[in-house]
Amino acid sequence: MKKKKWSLVYLFFVFAILYLPIFYLIFYAFNKGGDMNQFTGFTFDYFREFFADTRLLLILCQTFLLAFLSALIATVIGTLGAIGIYSLKKNRHKEAMLGLNNILLVSPDVIIGASFLILFTFLGWKLCFTSVLLSHIAFSIPIVVLMVLPKLNEMNHSMIDAARDLGANNFQILHKLVFPFLTSGIMAGYFMAFTYSLDDFAVTFFVTGNGFTTLSVEIYSRARRGVSLEINALSALVFLFSLFLVIGYYFINLDSHQNRLKQRKFKRRRLYR
Repeated sequence: MKKKKWSLVYLFFVFAILYLPIFYLIFYAFNKGGDMNQFTGFTFDYFREFFADTRLLLILCQTFLLAFLSALIATVIGTLGAIGIYSLKKNRHKEAMLGLNNILLVSPDVIIGASFLILFTFLGWKLCFTSVLLSHIAFSIPIVVLMVLPKLNEMNHSMIDAARDLGANNFQILHKLVFPFLTSGIMAGYFMAFTYSLDDFAVTFFVTGNGFTTLSVEIYSRARRGVSLEINALSALVFLFSLFLVIGYYFINLDSHQNRLKQRKFKRRRLYR
């Protein structure tokens, strides 16, 4: 009992460290005083200033468009890559490919960003939306692979063999069997890639050009001139959006889990009949 109590205290302490700075930031978004030193009154002025700032709104839309596209493309490539790794016959080949995939995850963002900058400079590509998009796709693919591959390992391979015996081709097996089973892993990979792209700074800082910027880079450049509570208001809205994404992902997973339970109950009833 004591062990359980101390576990709860530890979890509360960890979550407090993680969330208190965020709530502190959001709290002062409503400060009438104009700074984060003392709360002098409640106001929505900084939210109105944010919605009146057309440049910041444009950058926000660009950031979400970038995150949406990079996560979507990375999810497609990463899912196919995970299926390719799973399909390898020899374990040492699987381990080698998985090791190459994991290297990108543990590599510092500064190294990845500098590498892409050198590559684009060597190729003579202009630093713009495309350069940032390609960079975000590249570092998001390994995340998707790690989300999807465990679901593939959970899958019963005899189901695929049975489908082949019944005359199903490769496309039908992927469409009717593999992809439905991987739905939760694919969704997890997409949301993780979306989140990583949304808050990335180091890689984006290296590969962005004068014609395009993201929210993290813009906040950094504005913070150097002094923190405005308009950024607090923006952070509050982005946090709420992220919260809605997490809640939506939870209900999607819950619905898919309930559907799997219903399918299992239905199969058991058929067996007992």
